[in-house]
Amino acid sequence: MVIGISRVTLIVHESRSLKAKRQALKSIIAKVKNRFNVSIAEVADNDSWQKATLGIAAVGNDRAFVNSVLDKTLSFIEGLHLAEVADSSIEVINL
Repeated sequence: MVIGISRVTLIVHESRSLKAKRQALKSIIAKVKNRFNVSIAEVADNDSWQKATLGIAAVGNDRAFVNSVLDKTLSFIEGLHLAEVADSSIEVINL
């Protein structure tokens, strides 16, 4: 079993309130869930107006496939142009 986790830090420039930030994040999370078979949630910076950290997890039986899914997920988030990707990391674990 191979587990892949990704941490993505986003900057939501147009956000002027927590409500606006959460609206943008809700859209990103829904679109990623629809497109890819991954788990995704906001995991940090919950009270910041313009900064958000998303955690993404994927499970499979092939290391290259799991890494590819997480790479494509990150590219997809960047392509949405709803928020700027400030930082990202991917870790793949074999169990």
